[in-house]
Amino acid sequence: MLTKYWYKNAIIYSLDVKTFADSDGDGIGDLQGLMQNLDYLACLGINCIWLQPMHPSPLKDGGYDITDHFTIDRRLGTLAEFTQLVDKANARGIRIMMDLVLNHTSAEHPWFRDARQHKHGKYRDYYIWADERPANHDAHVVFKGVETSNWAYDTLSQSWFYHTFYHFQPDLNVFNPAVEEEIKKIILFWIRLGVNGFRIDAVPHMLRAKGQPGREGDPHDLLRRLRRFTDEHGKDIVLMGEADTEHESYDDFFGNRDQLHMLLNFHVNNHLFLALARKQSAPLCESLDELMPHSAVCNQFANFVRNHDELNLAQLEPGQQEDVLAAFAPDPDMRVYERGIRRRLPPMLNNDEHCIKLTYSLLFSMPGTPVLRYGEEIGMGDLLTLKERASVRTAMQWTDARHGGFSGSEGWVWPLVTEGPYSYMKVNVAAQANRPHSLLNTISNMIAIRKAYPAFGWGEYEIVETGHPGVLAHICRSENTLAMALHNFTGEACRVELPLSEEDKRCLTEILADRPYELPNGSFELGPYGYRWLYKWPLVQKL
Repeated sequence: MLTKYWYKNAIIYSLDVKTFADSDGDGIGDLQGLMQNLDYLACLGINCIWLQPMHPSPLKDGGYDITDHFTIDRRLGTLAEFTQLVDKANARGIRIMMDLVLNHTSAEHPWFRDARQHKHGKYRDYYIWADERPANHDAHVVFKGVETSNWAYDTLSQSWFYHTFYHFQPDLNVFNPAVEEEIKKIILFWIRLGVNGFRIDAVPHMLRAKGQPGREGDPHDLLRRLRRFTDEHGKDIVLMGEADTEHESYDDFFGNRDQLHMLLNFHVNNHLFLALARKQSAPLCESLDELMPHSAVCNQFANFVRNHDELNLAQLEPGQQEDVLAAFAPDPDMRVYERGIRRRLPPMLNNDEHCIKLTYSLLFSMPGTPVLRYGEEIGMGDLLTLKERASVRTAMQWTDARHGGFSGSEGWVWPLVTEGPYSYMKVNVAAQANRPHSLLNTISNMIAIRKAYPAFGWGEYEIVETGHPGVLAHICRSENTLAMALHNFTGEACRVELPLSEEDKRCLTEILADRPYELPNGSFELGPYGYRWLYKWPLVQKL
């Protein structure tokens, strides 16, 4: 396979260095701690690590409020250690992808500090200002219930500045040519240190009109220029975008193979949870069906179950949102920003092991690139006593020792789940490593099989009619091979007939299942929340 398309069959593992492993006992994770656990990730089957922001930051938004894009937070390590990480990861067949936060900076960034003080200075137009707050000042508030406006007043400069997210995160004017040059410098800096890809934060917001002066033409031209720049300066560099927007606009972000390589698939993610809530396959079937035209070889969706943010249900209709909220966030404290859920998956599914495994079977068999967030492989829970999205950003649970093996600190450590069924005493890597049917080993096995059968990542896909409202069957075809997966969203056993050709019926071999089943003959049995993966080997041609 072409290395140019390495992301088509990648397994991406998203982690925050601060919450993963603390090597020096200061209570916060660091690069050395991550390097000490690269063998764990390699054994799990990961071949790409997506690093969340590790730059200097006041940490008011988990590190997405950056004060310097060209270095590492000293609490996490050094640039020399980062290059060591890249080398050690590459030696294990693992690539490094990092967050690229271009929409905004911290209010403590030197650029913004200068912009506040000098209205006619170099950095003033790096941001978006107004002498009077516009009438539609709250048109694009993201954190509803926390922020009330997109404009904040700066007493020093006696003017208003624009922010999409928190008021301490002023938006950059990315359509200022000087800002674009700064962005290119950032990209080139990290490419030269060995980064293989970038996850671009908040892409639709970055391109949205905010009253910037001098903005002309197609805003997507910025993505085209960044794509050309990365193509010119790095080999096989991948741009993955966070675009939590209507699926009809996804083509706009792919462009004519000249913008983003990958999009995080919020549309399918939302409909996956609707399918789980209703115990029906139709919502997921329909969302996959809507995205079928996007299966070109150069464009790819990145599928995920939960990420580092709230589960934002923006891609669902109001009635659908209510169904998901009622099923998975019945308590108001489990919700945030009006239509978001601030929980991890196991608590949402009442720790039902069968339903949890079904969900990850879907993740690893659906067309697209799977993205796994740290701790998902062991079924980590959330900590609702923490503020907003911090509830799903607790420290990794390695053992049942003090601080969960995350840190040897004698004092403060990054927040951990210490009580209840998801405490580090009960849920940790060590406890699951030697249990053959643990979630950790189940997911590791799914990853191994997914990588061994690349049709799941490369294939053109189609939905197969099952005649059962609770069962999803889909096929991924790649050249003369075929991969098929069946999933039962209900808690009751069932049997379905699939309209397969005689050759497919005869040649399909089961490669993964939640339990032993009879050999398929066109009729497929599925247990409660059952799943089955099957593969059709290419026929050997006689000479």
